[in-house]
Amino acid sequence: MCGRYNVFDDPFMRELMESLQLPLFPQPRRNIAPGAYGQIVYQDRNGRHLEEAVWSLLIEPKPAGEGVRPNPKWQTFNAQSRRLNQSPLWKSRYRHKRAIIPASGFHEWMPVDNRKQVVNIRPKQGAIAFAGLYDHWEFEGVAYTSFTMITLPPHPRFAHIHPKSIPLMLTPQDFDLWLDPDFDQVDAFADLMRPHIAMDLDVVPVDSPKNLSPIGVGELISAD
Repeated sequence: MCGRYNVFDDPFMRELMESLQLPLFPQPRRNIAPGAYGQIVYQDRNGRHLEEAVWSLLIEPKPAGEGVRPNPKWQTFNAQSRRLNQSPLWKSRYRHKRAIIPASGFHEWMPVDNRKQVVNIRPKQGAIAFAGLYDHWEFEGVAYTSFTMITLPPHPRFAHIHPKSIPLMLTPQDFDLWLDPDFDQVDAFADLMRPHIAMDLDVVPVDSPKNLSPIGVGELISAD
């Protein structure tokens, strides 16, 4: 986790972007997968930006043709919270290059009766601000941005959906400090790094990741 996420243009997303103090809205996309392009919010000395970025922190030019791809030597779609202060890959970026990934929801393949059922998970009210890290790259004179999503250890009330981890979801009170590139006292984020559910989540079985059409009765996972 997280393996797929989606973005819709709705009042919840617009409210999230207003909370981020940005007059822009991410493009609607139903099935953003690792290695594909999503849009992230980050902050530098020139203010906050909504920018197209590749979902995988380490990228390289494609062997044939234009564009970039995830570096096949490393799995950098997600970053485990326990390694943010340890790994040279994450440590500096955690201090200075934190990002928010706006999303309407995310979907997982949940085990049901010896098969996998796709479920869409979204807040009961609102949109999601996933916590992530980002970086900038340049290959043959072309600039690119990439990102990774931060995951927490498993949560007991989410483990039946994904037993290994749960994504870190921020609330508006976290936004300013998280995005501040000059704030490097990351011990202040210790409470965010414990397994927790930041908001009430609706978990709904869907027909397919491509259409996300509900097909059955869902469940509510309450916030901590």
